[in-house]
Amino acid sequence: MLVLTRRLNESIIIGDAVAVTILGIENDQVKLGITAPKDVSVHRQEVYEQIKKANVEAAQSPSRDISSVLKYLPQRKR
Repeated sequence: MLVLTRRLNESIIIGDAVAVTILGIENDQVKLGITAPKDVSVHRQEVYEQIKKANVEAAQSPSRDISSVLKYLPQRKR
């Protein structure tokens, strides 16, 4: 783990496209501003873990064939 010290309004750059700026420091909280391209997702760790868990669960759920889905669609008259 790289540990850096930054002051208010100072930034770090990750790669060529992500900047993290210290916006505020109050008591035991640090407010960060993150600038990243739209194709880079940025999440709090706990949200990221929930997304990963949901993706694993979705991948493990049994797939259904099309015939089981068709019964829920309205029937067309011929």
